[in-house]
Amino acid sequence: MDTNQARHTDGDMTVRKGGAEFIDRLAPLWLALHAHHQSVQPGFTYFPDGSSWELRRDCYRRWILDEGSFVLLAERDGQPVGYAFVQIEAGPDDTWVTGNRIAELQTLSVLPAERGHGIGTLLLDLVDAELDRMGVADLLIGTLAANTGAQRLYERRGLRPVLVHYARFGADDAKPA
Repeated sequence: MDTNQARHTDGDMTVRKGGAEFIDRLAPLWLALHAHHQSVQPGFTYFPDGSSWELRRDCYRRWILDEGSFVLLAERDGQPVGYAFVQIEAGPDDTWVTGNRIAELQTLSVLPAERGHGIGTLLLDLVDAELDRMGVADLLIGTLAANTGAQRLYERRGLRPVLVHYARFGADDAKPA
């Protein structure tokens, strides 16, 4: 992304960099990702869509306040089709040698009808360019254990698994059999 502009155009696709002003436009994209999570990792109790979006929106409102955090919103003909939400946190990490700022890709979402057309790759390319411009070399990305498509995408970009999280959710134990 051009350092003097907050816009990148690729054919009929425009990607804009922004902040809190984009958050409310992300709801349908978050809900598409929420549905994708449920399809690739069934067997857990997920929040209903409305609750999930309210909780995620609250997180976005907190995270965007961290200095340097940003949203890249991909639009086709003015309609949102994907986004990357990047939170910048203070470093260094307490385990690995990192810089004074660490980026975490909190969300990468592309609408189902738009997947497989390079939008996710374009968003990640622009995330990398923006982080380079900011002098942030360290990037963390989490993904569901069963989301092998996302894992392949990230590994093709040179990222590698670092942590495995285990979970026990009381709501899953309370589900009817």
